[in-house]
Amino acid sequence: MNSKLYILILFLLCGSVLHAQKKVKLSGRVIDANNEGIELASIRIEGTTQGTMTDLKGNYEIYVAPADTVVVIYSCLGYRTERKTLLSPKQDMMMNVRLYTIDRTIKEVVVTEHRKQTSTLQRIDSKDLKLMPDATGGSIEAMLTTMAGVNSSNELSSQYSVRGGNFDENIVYVNGIEVYRPLTVRSGQQEGLSFINPDLVGSIGFSSGGYSAEYGDKMSSVLDITYKQPEAFEGAVAASFLGASASVGQSTSKFSQLHGFRFKTNSTLLSSLDTKGEYKPSFFDYQTLIAYKFSPQWKLSFLGNVSNNTYKFTPQERTTKFGTSSNAAQFKVYFDGQEKDKFQSFFGALSLDYFKNKNTAFSLLASAFVTNEIVRYDISGQYWLDELDMSGEVTETEAAGTLGVGTYHEHARNRLNAGVMSIALKGVTRIRQNDIKWGLNYQMEKITDRVREWEMRDSAGYSLPNLEHSLELISNLNSKQDMQTNRISAYVQDTYRLRKDVGLFTFTGGIRASFWDFNKECIVSPRASVGFIPAREERLTLRFATGIYYQAPFYKEFRDTVRDERNNLIVALNRNIKSQRSIHFVLGQDFSFRAVDRPFKFTAELYYKKLDNLIPYEVDNVKIWYSGRNESKGYAAGLDMKLFGQFVPGTDSWLSFSLMKTQEKINGKWVPRPTEQRYSIALFFQDYVPRFPKYKFNLRAIWSDGLPIGAPKLGRQAGYFRTTPYRRVDIGASRLLVGGEDRIMRRGFFRHFKSIWIGLDIFNLLNISNVNSYYWVTDVYSNQYAVPNYLTMRQFNLRLSAEF
Repeated sequence: MNSKLYILILFLLCGSVLHAQKKVKLSGRVIDANNEGIELASIRIEGTTQGTMTDLKGNYEIYVAPADTVVVIYSCLGYRTERKTLLSPKQDMMMNVRLYTIDRTIKEVVVTEHRKQTSTLQRIDSKDLKLMPDATGGSIEAMLTTMAGVNSSNELSSQYSVRGGNFDENIVYVNGIEVYRPLTVRSGQQEGLSFINPDLVGSIGFSSGGYSAEYGDKMSSVLDITYKQPEAFEGAVAASFLGASASVGQSTSKFSQLHGFRFKTNSTLLSSLDTKGEYKPSFFDYQTLIAYKFSPQWKLSFLGNVSNNTYKFTPQERTTKFGTSSNAAQFKVYFDGQEKDKFQSFFGALSLDYFKNKNTAFSLLASAFVTNEIVRYDISGQYWLDELDMSGEVTETEAAGTLGVGTYHEHARNRLNAGVMSIALKGVTRIRQNDIKWGLNYQMEKITDRVREWEMRDSAGYSLPNLEHSLELISNLNSKQDMQTNRISAYVQDTYRLRKDVGLFTFTGGIRASFWDFNKECIVSPRASVGFIPAREERLTLRFATGIYYQAPFYKEFRDTVRDERNNLIVALNRNIKSQRSIHFVLGQDFSFRAVDRPFKFTAELYYKKLDNLIPYEVDNVKIWYSGRNESKGYAAGLDMKLFGQFVPGTDSWLSFSLMKTQEKINGKWVPRPTEQRYSIALFFQDYVPRFPKYKFNLRAIWSDGLPIGAPKLGRQAGYFRTTPYRRVDIGASRLLVGGEDRIMRRGFFRHFKSIWIGLDIFNLLNISNVNSYYWVTDVYSNQYAVPNYLTMRQFNLRLSAEF
């Protein structure tokens, strides 16, 4: 009897094992109302502990045991829960499920929850760009500068610094291809347009530190841009006092194309500078994205860009008053000469994508970037530096004494040609709960650099420097360099999601390696992060990221300067240069909550960066001058906080606050790094009139600490002071002419338009004189005076935009 019982139990166990081996695979995609994949949606089998989560694209895969009835529950925070019943599933099945948001209506405004962020890469909505007041013409970077940890103290430039890093430490991708900016631009007036065309942008990802191994070798941040896929036929046009833009897109089942044109001229802005003269800036840009699907598995796409930026300037005179009420001065200059600059760049990228199945895809990418840059100027000036009488005895300030008088002549004939060609193979595959990404890249760089520039300065009849037995220029620089180098890099990373009773874990680990034949250096960068959403409090998200991030030197970093036998400065390339290194530690949290029946999210990140093998540099406007040698080490530490939500129903706004300290040790002395802004407050606010929803109001405000400045040729280690805090408020008021629920204006010709907006912007509303850089005056006794270069004052801008 016992033997029969054992046989029966053994038979049942074997049957259960065989039954378990015949589980049915259920897979598919969870999407929202806009057919976009929902990340981290939960899929579970009712009555069991089985469950899984969707990946970044909304795909999922789960195994269920055969039964008469299987109930699958689909859920995600902010969406309605869906229940699907499977009757007697016996073979693998595919089921796509659409989840609809839990909408709450407040005065006809739809409110939804915020997306979860388990990594350091945050997603930014580009729709807020359209009506944002921006002196650079509506760039993505202008919105970034209102984010926590991101700083910019120059409204004429699209460059930004992140957590104490400089402009060159930020890596930018467009459709997975790294993009570059001109190398010899010296000021925001010359810079022109950012590479990124906001009219073509579909999605924006940004990380201010602790990003994954799939992104390249930079020390500060990554900006990942994906251009949009047009729907049928669409387009947009815009015009303002700052320039004009137009874009058009068209799509069929197999072919799609997207084109964008931009023209910018900031003559009206430059007219408010202290230096008066004839400004003729002209910036033009054309971009295209063309894609063709040969089959559901094969896709070929091309991304192209042509940019032509010219800057012509004929200065006439300048008057700058600066100082305090007890120590005021005036700098007066009369100019002769002109400046003519040209920056041309060409970019093309060809991508071949192969989608093997829904879990595996490969991409072969080839790209080329070419820049041709010419800087030419011959400008002389006669200047007077006077002390001002600020006593209350007179209504006008008067010169109380002369501090310096002299003449200077600046000359440059500089040309730089650079080309960067690369070919890469990338892959992504999903194996159960693992998202594996890998890539291999080869890059060749070819650079031709010709520099001939000098400055002559005379003070009170004495040529500077005032030497007893020789005559020398106060500064001169020559370069005649030709170089060609090769780089090879590779990466692999895995993202694994694990659901436990305590909550959801997201682990990402990867390693990146590269080799550069210029200095025979091989660098290895391991990186890891973990995100956690507690089951008891799904409104809370915790994350931690760490890794090693190298700044692989580009041409400017290893340009060293040496003196020849005639005491002239000559550019030499430092073949012993090493990559700068930064070790990141980032601890962050998000907390979503509702207040006054609206969704909000509070984000805080605490970070520390250990910096080694640093190449000291100085910043002058947007020009960065590197020492060309690994001479220092340092650190950066701080706290970034951001409150994001609907302060006004139906509109997204945010308030950012940052505290930061970054220093480096040069020649045994600790000094602040040139980009140390100890505090920063930024506000982006949107509003509308409830009774008149066609009227909208936008405000962009920044208040950040001044930057440390040292005297030229001496460096910050010899002493420094800080510029005045950067304070700027830009506002914009817009009125919807066509669109919305107004059916009257949609008749006739206007029926072809989705929307038409007219707006008025006021830049620098408070008319604050912000300081960007300094012009240094040296007298015959080698005393140096820092004359501030003020930025733009209050300006008005009228704009008109339309979408069709």
